[in-house]
Amino acid sequence: MKLEDIKVIGVVGAGTMGQGIAQICAQAGYTTILFDINAQVLEKAKTTITQNLDKGIERGKLTEAEKKTALDNLTFTGDTLQLSCQLIVEAVVERLEVKQSIFKELASINPADTILASNTSSIPITQIAASIPNPERVVGMHFFNPAHIMKLVEVISGAATAPETADTIKALALKLGKTPVMAKDSPGFIVNRVARHFYVEGLKLLEEGVADVETIDKLMQASGFKMGPFELMDLIGVDTNYSVTTSMFEAFHYDSKFRPSRIQQQKVDAGHHGRKSGKGFYTYE
Repeated sequence: MKLEDIKVIGVVGAGTMGQGIAQICAQAGYTTILFDINAQVLEKAKTTITQNLDKGIERGKLTEAEKKTALDNLTFTGDTLQLSCQLIVEAVVERLEVKQSIFKELASINPADTILASNTSSIPITQIAASIPNPERVVGMHFFNPAHIMKLVEVISGAATAPETADTIKALALKLGKTPVMAKDSPGFIVNRVARHFYVEGLKLLEEGVADVETIDKLMQASGFKMGPFELMDLIGVDTNYSVTTSMFEAFHYDSKFRPSRIQQQKVDAGHHGRKSGKGFYTYE
């Protein structure tokens, strides 16, 4: 599958990442199908995408005509049979069995050359592709939150990924206005492996009572970071961040340096997922 062959892009999962990925694909001129089993999540995604486009207009980066074209390119559905595409990007929970189940179902209703891309933050692509027919078309396409703004995209090749597949995804990322980086298959890839300790060490300081959330964030900002670890976890989603840390902890054979935080787990258990839930390490109106 080459870039010019891609006409329709499917995005599975209409959460924070999925809706952002669908938005930029639609803005780039692709017929885009956003799928989710939850109708309320789909409705919320449509509202959020419209608000994002309106903000683009307010900032002079988008016209009303471009907004209309983007929305016309978008379809919201809960029917997997509509996902007949040349490329499908999965953006669901960080659980291997869920991702494999989705790709198996999609493989059964699409041609053998349909590219199956995962937005996974930490699960090796080789593992995801292991039980999928034609694993050479399975690849990592990891966007960063918020996907419609952040430029970086990691393109990850598993052991079976065909070089042509990775090259096509790299070319697509460029067409979407992103900056693609080619990465080898490893837990956390590049960014999440490097950044994991930004969160984990901040949480350890909090657990040990060295400083409170606000102090740690202010110290990191004073050191040159745009946001501290707790502000950033709230933006990304405390639940999402915890899931990635847990996945990497397991992938690195329970190396203590990747140990998930009990404080973070309590936040997840309480439903304090950050900005999207109105409360995380901070409280939001």
